[in-house]
Amino acid sequence: MEFFEDHYLRLVTFLFEGAVQPALYHLGLMEWAEDGYDWLDFFLFGLLQVGVVYVICRPLEAWRPVERGQSARAVRTDVVYTLLARLGLLPLLGFVLFAATQVRLEALLADSGWIPPTLEGVFPSLRETPLLAFAVYVVVLDFFEYWRHRFQHEWRWWWSLHAIHHAQVHMTFWTDDRNHVLDEVLAAAWLAGLAVLLGVPPGQFPIILMVLRLAESVSHANARIHFGWLGERLLVSPRFHRLHHGVLSIGASGKNYAVLLPIWDWVFGTADFRRDAFPHTGAPGTPEAYSRGGWLRQQIEGVRQLARVLRGRGEKPQAPRVPAE
Repeated sequence: MEFFEDHYLRLVTFLFEGAVQPALYHLGLMEWAEDGYDWLDFFLFGLLQVGVVYVICRPLEAWRPVERGQSARAVRTDVVYTLLARLGLLPLLGFVLFAATQVRLEALLADSGWIPPTLEGVFPSLRETPLLAFAVYVVVLDFFEYWRHRFQHEWRWWWSLHAIHHAQVHMTFWTDDRNHVLDEVLAAAWLAGLAVLLGVPPGQFPIILMVLRLAESVSHANARIHFGWLGERLLVSPRFHRLHHGVLSIGASGKNYAVLLPIWDWVFGTADFRRDAFPHTGAPGTPEAYSRGGWLRQQIEGVRQLARVLRGRGEKPQAPRVPAE
């Protein structure tokens, strides 16, 4: 991890000093130099994520696709979601908002004298074994990601936003980032807040994020792939998660919420390990704009549906059991 982090920071510094900093100087914006460095860091890390996901997932979809002849327009919409989420203005907006919040939170904690407990504080041996500590952090954060995902389906107001993700009838690895902006903000706050409380080292958090993001992208791939009896119980596969999108996982009848480790679904009774089920995807009952509109139309419709739910007018769509192909 230190090797990766060192070379990555060298690349960021090289590009910043060679391109971004001279441009800021030329434009008279040197007061934004520190923010510019942080934004370049966000952009490059997002670009790295997209590259890794594409190199792994695109061959899988070409090798054993579940569906052929998918709508190019629908898939392009999901590509827009991915680029905005990982390279565009959304990370910058999140950085500005959370940076200000973090400064205020740290000031309040300093004034109160309270130091949040961390995993390494509770288990000092983790300090001596960084790889074990990394694995523990991944498992713990994945556990909370399971519950976040489950809440997205069981809480009507959250489902009104998350339904955009499930409305895609042409699911591919790009669909992972098909989320409403408000849903993305809530998810980022959930994961980042837990990471701070658990004491995840700043150098490890981006790697943990990449592991979870990669797992989610693979699980959304349009690929007829399962990991066998044992593998399906160790890691979330495209089959395992596709069943989640087919059955729709609405309310108490939901299945297969896990992001990385299916053990959480097994422990809490929400697992379905059928190996040969590759159902069609999509959420019947959701607004037409959720599945056919472009990014902006879907975002606007998401706000409208959320407002309806908060006013007590929205109804949660009831999803039929979709038979396997």
